[in-house]
Amino acid sequence: MPDPGKQNAAKKAFALRLDPALHAAIERLAAGELRSVNAEIEVLLREALGRRGVKVPKPTRPKRGRPPKNRTEE
Repeated sequence: MPDPGKQNAAKKAFALRLDPALHAAIERLAAGELRSVNAEIEVLLREALGRRGVKVPKPTRPKRGRPPKNRTEE
């Protein structure tokens, strides 16, 4: 079983202090998009950086599902 702590090891964690009204607005947006507040903040930051001409590559997500069987073992 994968270690849940290593699953997001590539993400940088840091404390972010937000105005409560701003947090509430992001929370409403996130709920409407079926995202977490964290994911919504990432989307908003990527959009804002894109408008300023800063290209940030999309992260590679691990493949879902069972890994393919090794044909040599059959």
